[in-house]
Amino acid sequence: MKLTHYGIREWLGGGIICLLLLAGSVLIAVFADVFAGVSLSVIFVLLWFAIAAFFRDPERVIPEGDNMLVSPADGHVRDIEIISAGAENEYFGGRNVIRVGIFLSVFDVHLNRAPCQLRIRERIYRKGRFHDARDPLASAENEAMTIVCDADAYGKAFTLVVRQISGAIAKRIVCPAEPGTVFSKGEIYGMIKFGSRTELFFPASSDFELKVKIGDRVHAGTSIMAEIKNKTE
Repeated sequence: MKLTHYGIREWLGGGIICLLLLAGSVLIAVFADVFAGVSLSVIFVLLWFAIAAFFRDPERVIPEGDNMLVSPADGHVRDIEIISAGAENEYFGGRNVIRVGIFLSVFDVHLNRAPCQLRIRERIYRKGRFHDARDPLASAENEAMTIVCDADAYGKAFTLVVRQISGAIAKRIVCPAEPGTVFSKGEIYGMIKFGSRTELFFPASSDFELKVKIGDRVHAGTSIMAEIKNKTE
């Protein structure tokens, strides 16, 4: 199981603690109670695997072709909305945008991936609250990191926004990517530690055909969120 370097403090530190606890459980098994010692050893190992599994970085086969936007996160599509007015529209020159909200449970892979070829134009951090990521208030009030990007796909140049949102459990957003950084489609750019929410914003125009619906299960880098029409030569 490949583990992401974003969680090295957690899975490596947890592994060291696990080894120390295992040493203690072995002493218990040898000098006190074999059953208790073995039981504790099993529990400690399982706990470490549970922590490590959260930071897993599975191989993903990125779909070929540049006429699509892939999911920026694993999880379930929680809501889809066309936004006609709000702060997000400022990034798109005041035009309508489609927002797709993805809820990530603690069992999902929490690495975020670029939906298409893009260059980060701006990175915006928002301090906020920690509502449950399924709560409608989470989108507007929770701690968040937004990357505004200049995207390039199917011969089109357009604005694309991805927002990482903390949840009631998730308390740390990881986004080391700086403005000017270029990412290819499906490339990892950050993660949110433990349960959270990710939102994808793209132009609400006839050039973009939405390919998901509420309730769909999506996987970062592989699930197609929208198809781009009318290639510009």
